[in-house]
Amino acid sequence: MISHRDVPKLFLQYRLISVACELVMHDTLEDFKKYRERMNEKILASGNQQIQRFFNLDTRAYEPGALSSKTKELLGLVASVVLRCDDCVTYHVIRCVEEGVSSSEFFEALNVALVVGGSITIPHIRRAVERLEECEDLRKVR
Repeated sequence: MISHRDVPKLFLQYRLISVACELVMHDTLEDFKKYRERMNEKILASGNQQIQRFFNLDTRAYEPGALSSKTKELLGLVASVVLRCDDCVTYHVIRCVEEGVSSSEFFEALNVALVVGGSITIPHIRRAVERLEECEDLRKVR
């Protein structure tokens, strides 16, 4: 059981983990995509059947069904913000853009994430908006 004396130590550990996670943030969307592809190839090359099945399940979960892929990506974005996973946020921002999510849909989804996750999600919402701007900038260039 955690006592009140453990709280400062646990908070410090949490902050150190948060800072470490921020340090591994990828500088550009291209860096992120390359890193993700390279590491996914390594993971899948391990031959572990359970990992391969999970990756397949994850991919198939976002295929259109009763919900559109666009709606599912917005759900993925909300969950990623609430779970405070910046790599997941980046991935779902990219996918939301690819699925044609409008700016108003994007910000409405972020509002849901904020309500569900609370103020601790604000740094991740900032990063999501930054990644959205990067995607929009790349579209202008192309």
